[in-house]
Amino acid sequence: MTRTDVPSVRRTSGRRISALRETASRHALLPLRIFLGVTFVYAGLDKLTDPAFLSATGTGSIGEIMRGVRDTAGVPALVDLALKAPVGFAATLAIGEILVGLGTLAGLLTRIAAAGGALISLSLWLTVSWAATPYYYGNDLAYLFCWVPLVMAGAPYWSLDALIRRRRRATD
Repeated sequence: MTRTDVPSVRRTSGRRISALRETASRHALLPLRIFLGVTFVYAGLDKLTDPAFLSATGTGSIGEIMRGVRDTAGVPALVDLALKAPVGFAATLAIGEILVGLGTLAGLLTRIAAAGGALISLSLWLTVSWAATPYYYGNDLAYLFCWVPLVMAGAPYWSLDALIRRRRRATD
């Protein structure tokens, strides 16, 4: 390689690095989407397939869990509301988690799905995880803040939202 070739190699290498950085920044939320989507689908399915959880009373039931956290919850009124129909609440929570997870994974109505995930995480933090000491031991607060970037940015790449946007632009 001659001295005159070196700047050309540097420019080409610099462009590749720049292109890689641009691609990485465009897809930076994809790992978060996959993690949250899989986690919420799994959590919802886990609840729906656990007969003990879907009970008003008994070990491992939603009723027992809610009664156990009622006095230490940040918003006991939310727990009281859940205790009015614990099995219905548990089923609604599980189905909500599955819908949020699937919407996030598919990138369909991503901002709405992420807002739903944030609301679920917020309600669980204000009830079940509130008494965790120190606060960072309660994972629901961390999940709440993981949803925020997806609420703000949606799923601009590798998503049904992006596909729908492209098709709308093509027909305009």
